[in-house]
Amino acid sequence: METDAKPQVIRRVGALLRAVSAAEPAGASTSDLARATGLARPTAHRLLASLAEEGLVDRDNKTGRWSLGPELYLLGAQASTRYDISDAARDVLRELARDTGESAFLSARRGDETVCIASEEGSFPLRSHVLHVGLRLPLGVASAGLVILSHLPDREIDDYLGRRELTEHWGAEHSIAGIRDRIDATRLTGYCLNPGLLVEGSWGMGAAVFDSADQPAWALSLTGVESRFPPERRGELGELLLRQAHRLTQRLRGMH
Repeated sequence: METDAKPQVIRRVGALLRAVSAAEPAGASTSDLARATGLARPTAHRLLASLAEEGLVDRDNKTGRWSLGPELYLLGAQASTRYDISDAARDVLRELARDTGESAFLSARRGDETVCIASEEGSFPLRSHVLHVGLRLPLGVASAGLVILSHLPDREIDDYLGRRELTEHWGAEHSIAGIRDRIDATRLTGYCLNPGLLVEGSWGMGAAVFDSADQPAWALSLTGVESRFPPERRGELGELLLRQAHRLTQRLRGMH
């Protein structure tokens, strides 16, 4: 009984910390976090109070909203030397934004999700504001999550799609059949296209960046308004993304 309870507590704490992170910078109430994690409110409050004692979360005395705590900053600063590739990718993002005029993003895979970790704004005056640093999305949603999912082995894709229901929160376009069709299209070209499936009129394209084990650990993406992604331009943008993704992959392999 005890051995089963310990992993459950760890999973709940991890889910709460991710939910608090997703609510930054405004923070979230206990009720919000309970709903986001599927926990009973008293359970969520008890765990949050314990995390606050350790400095892992913080609570605003006036609003009662929870945010990430100072201890997480210190832990993150230590972990960044191993996991944060933002500095290594900065010039790649700048060049993508400069050469295309679109906003460029770097996202990292974290389990069943991607999290946006760096961005560079493009020069075109009309922009898509769907992505931002810190945003977490499930694999298969948005261009970064789709291109990473597409480059996973078939058995991992089957396992993921068998246990995740995406249509309830992300719309009918994210049915298993729809995602599989987009995976097939991505595997043909190497890059992916998200034709406004997350927010109408906001398009994106992505290319995977691989780690030393040849796993799709990150993704570069471009986002913009629909008019910036006509059929005759998609191939050009896709090839540019693939070149920069390969460049970053080789750079990261040389660092480790």
